[in-house]
Amino acid sequence: MVPHNGFDPDQDDLAATTERRPPEVWPVSIPATPRSMWTPDRPRTAFVLSGGGNQAVSQVGMLRALIEREIVPDVVIGTSAGALNGAVVATDPTVDGVEHLADVWLSIRSGEVFPGSRLVRAWNVLRRDDHLFTNEGLLSILDRAHTAPTFAETEVPLRVVATDLSTGEEVVFACGPVEPALLASTALPALFAPIEHDGRLLVDGAVTNTVPLWHALSGPIDRIYVCNVSGALIERRMRSPLDVAVRAFAISRNQRFDLELRHAPPEVDVVVLPNPSDQRDLFDFSDSMMLIEEAHHLAARALDEHEVERARPRERARRRWFRRRREAA
Repeated sequence: MVPHNGFDPDQDDLAATTERRPPEVWPVSIPATPRSMWTPDRPRTAFVLSGGGNQAVSQVGMLRALIEREIVPDVVIGTSAGALNGAVVATDPTVDGVEHLADVWLSIRSGEVFPGSRLVRAWNVLRRDDHLFTNEGLLSILDRAHTAPTFAETEVPLRVVATDLSTGEEVVFACGPVEPALLASTALPALFAPIEHDGRLLVDGAVTNTVPLWHALSGPIDRIYVCNVSGALIERRMRSPLDVAVRAFAISRNQRFDLELRHAPPEVDVVVLPNPSDQRDLFDFSDSMMLIEEAHHLAARALDEHEVERARPRERARRRWFRRRREAA
């Protein structure tokens, strides 16, 4: 588990895999990033990446805009599809790393993630299985992502959020193997089978925390960049019962994010990057490049505007940014 007095990367392999305290008191201590190159005058920075399924492709453009401006994280915190994106960036926090992540998203096809015909899905329902799809497609994507094998081997400290299906607890992985943590964090209930790992039965982290902002606020931090695409789930057109369920799910989880955002300490600069409109259904992985490019354009403009705002008094600038971000939404 994460030590009470701070994160020690050398102790990762000796620690328990998950933090088991209530989410309100989970610490996220911020070590140097890259782990040996921190300087005292550098703002301590967190990247927070939300869940969002196929809409998380837009986070690639956001991450590119950040790293192009030499904004590099000291810790990356992700849930669901955002955990996958975060793991790639934590492994290689460079423009090349983001380009590799873009290649991964561009390679994904619907039939890979959601294999089988409608008849097969109906049969899975009739036989009362706990999922509609195997996670073989997710495993294939993780294999192409080339993330670090363990949390101790990432260039930037990584936190992955999942949910304990038996207890309802939020679980944050900070050490141990990366792959099972990512499988658990992306195991959308009913679609994919729960993952047994570290003595727990785990499902998608977005069940309890779709935008894990609080974990960034729990440690010493100066600025947080939030790549939130979960709001787009609320805007998505409802074409099926699954769309209705996903929207209700997103509404519930986004209320927690809005509350945490309102109570963020004024001395912490929280920047929520805008995301493009995405009306694709859950199973559609087309138009990925277009969404990456549009997200990059929106994020780049927002970051440049925010730099101008930073020249103003700190509290005043933060409040103006908050209003502008809300209007953009």
